[in-house]
Amino acid sequence: MDKLVQYGRSLLQPLLAVIVGLAAGAIAIAIVGGSVIETYAEMWKGAFGSFYFFTNTLSRATPIILIGLGVALAFRAGFFNMGSEGQMVLGALSAALTAIYLPGPGWFKLTAAIIAGIISGGIWSALAGWLDARFRMNLLITTLLLNYIATLFAGYLVSYPLMDRTGSAAMAQTVMIDQAAWLPKLFKGMSLHGGFIFAAVGAVLLFLFMRYTVKGYEIRMLGGNPLFAGYGGVQRGKLMMLSMFVSGGFAGLAGSVEVLGTQYRYLDGALTTPGYAWSGIMATLLAGSHPLGTAIAAVLLAALQTGGMGMERNTDVPLEVSSIIQAVLILFVSAKLTYSFIKRKKARSSDGAAI
Repeated sequence: MDKLVQYGRSLLQPLLAVIVGLAAGAIAIAIVGGSVIETYAEMWKGAFGSFYFFTNTLSRATPIILIGLGVALAFRAGFFNMGSEGQMVLGALSAALTAIYLPGPGWFKLTAAIIAGIISGGIWSALAGWLDARFRMNLLITTLLLNYIATLFAGYLVSYPLMDRTGSAAMAQTVMIDQAAWLPKLFKGMSLHGGFIFAAVGAVLLFLFMRYTVKGYEIRMLGGNPLFAGYGGVQRGKLMMLSMFVSGGFAGLAGSVEVLGTQYRYLDGALTTPGYAWSGIMATLLAGSHPLGTAIAAVLLAALQTGGMGMERNTDVPLEVSSIIQAVLILFVSAKLTYSFIKRKKARSSDGAAI
């Protein structure tokens, strides 16, 4: 019974945060002179009002879910992987180049491209873990700075040596991927593609892995009490490399499914401008790094973004109201983390240095 209550709390946290954010958004709507009920009705229609809009929301949520799952794994292990953006970009670029230049049938190109994206994102993430294990370089700082290296390097490649020069637009992008290597659409005429299946299955598998496997227990133990984990024989360096590789692999997969299922080429800025990486991190924090809760939070965040576009189209309320709601969500997360930190600090001061 206690476990059910614990799971329920983990899954309800994103919903509670969104309710708080919507309350703040209602105040902003009232300030600009809009109708709260009408505005939120249009936001709902823009996100879930029809099957078409619903699939659009799930399509936007797909990379957010995958990135959130990778960040959740790293956070549960006690490692702050803030480099999802760079890992996603390199994964997307690797997947695109593999699908473009690798010879073979379409299914083979598609499979190889997805694997290449996962490996590229994983290696880039593991590099930060190796720098921490080998040179004690702060993981938070290295993952953040590696984002710039990855995005600028990818931008250079598609702006000069790998740039598509066949058209007249002269955009920083690769050539089009062969249609045989595209991810299939789940519904005809809709934007939702097979990448959503990877996201949904990944959330369930990560939950089962973390909950019912020995390695998952070691990851949770290392994140919850590193000193106790060390006494228990858990090797921090090896587990860090594994956690960071898998975490980056999820981000690389997110970039791969976007270029193979939505863009059909690597386009500079197409992955960074929507803020998928930071939305994924926010989803993870809202859900307390719970895999299933992260998936739910990602869908809710995607709904805010797609619904905000519908709200702006059909009302006089600006799109920035949606940004206000997301900003309140960040404040909610910050308050929750601050409360947890103060609570742990008081427990240590009252109970001593118990392991």
